[in-house]
Amino acid sequence: AFDAGHRILALRARNTSALGAYVSTDRNLLPSFANLGSLAGMYVIPAAHVHVTGVFSFTNSLAPYRGNGRPEAIYVLERLMDDAARELGVDRVELRRKNLIPPAAMPYKTAITFTYDCGEFERGMDKALALAKWSDFSSRRKFSKSNGKLRGIGLANAIERAAAPGMEYAEVRFEPTGTATLVVGTKSQGQGHETMYRQIAASRLGISPGEMRVIEGDTDAVAFGAGSFGSRSAAIGGTALWLAAGKVIAKGRRIAAQLLEAAEADVAFAAGRFTIAGTDRGVSVKEVARASFAFAALPKGIEPGLFEHATFSPAQETFPNGTHVCEVEVDPETGSVELVNYVVVDDVGTEINPLTLQGQVVGGIVQGLGQILMERIVYDPETGQLLTGSFMDYAMPRAGDLCNFEVGHNAVPTKLNPLGAKGAGEAGTVGALAAAMN
Repeated sequence: AFDAGHRILALRARNTSALGAYVSTDRNLLPSFANLGSLAGMYVIPAAHVHVTGVFSFTNSLAPYRGNGRPEAIYVLERLMDDAARELGVDRVELRRKNLIPPAAMPYKTAITFTYDCGEFERGMDKALALAKWSDFSSRRKFSKSNGKLRGIGLANAIERAAAPGMEYAEVRFEPTGTATLVVGTKSQGQGHETMYRQIAASRLGISPGEMRVIEGDTDAVAFGAGSFGSRSAAIGGTALWLAAGKVIAKGRRIAAQLLEAAEADVAFAAGRFTIAGTDRGVSVKEVARASFAFAALPKGIEPGLFEHATFSPAQETFPNGTHVCEVEVDPETGSVELVNYVVVDDVGTEINPLTLQGQVVGGIVQGLGQILMERIVYDPETGQLLTGSFMDYAMPRAGDLCNFEVGHNAVPTKLNPLGAKGAGEAGTVGALAAAMN
């Protein structure tokens, strides 16, 4: 519902969700209701009402998939924004712009569940439109028409919930040689956690990433770990590591004070060195680590060795967000759809490693494009036999189905953790369905 000035008044949604033949765990239900908060999107929606009906069906059980209900929620909302723009006779970008939540309104409590801590949504949308050359689309459409093709461009503003409250564990262990072992409770599934954790520790402790090894998710070596899901590893696991490194620095300062024959309050730490404030006298963290194992020479009350652990659970979830712009050509004779360009500008908070971040975002987009363009589970209606039982029958996107992806940046660090990280693992998928369909 919109008022006369084209501002949103309210949203009402009805969702009928096929749960499969049985429910074995609450995780089977998550995609049906975990998406509800995302239905508010980036917009000022004063009132909302959502009703979900779960239905048993003669199919496989429902389960979380990358985005866990948020891609579907954003699909509904962003399809509605395009529908509304057509019905009201207004520009679809300007309709969105008029209803975006402004930065000055943060923190912003939506009408459905969530409270956004920060975000600059209009800035991100404008960056994406510029990268996609949105204003020049009409000339590209004419070019396609001259070649017998139809050309379309679509956008979607996407927000998702990440790093929900839950504990994570990390430990920093210095060896007598001065090298370090990082022990974390998450588990990489190919995201490059080993690089990310080394970068966090290197930034905090000032030692080379090559002088660290990472033990991740090994129950034989890690005291506790919840694992990797919900885009939580950087924001929660990374913060636990940051806190553990802080404890190492605090203990190291006491040892350094003795080595430098100075008062502990006069010892500062930066760039991997403990120094006496106002002088150039100092010792490296590696030297302090080696000294920590000389137990006979340690000050009274300090345990030998330099290893500390920490846990972290955030006060609330974070809200990565972004604008997706997808451009396609359609063959009117066959209906074949060709992706010709895809732009996304994401706000995942602090970007620890831009290269692995790009891999996460693009991988997520491809999963979303697969869902909207070619992937489909098919059962025989008479027998219930699964007909798409392998990748010989199930159309999963491959490189030849895709186009160039341009990933832009609109980082607005969160204050919910000391790293400022919001999470990136699922962000790409959340906006891809609606952008491609629009």
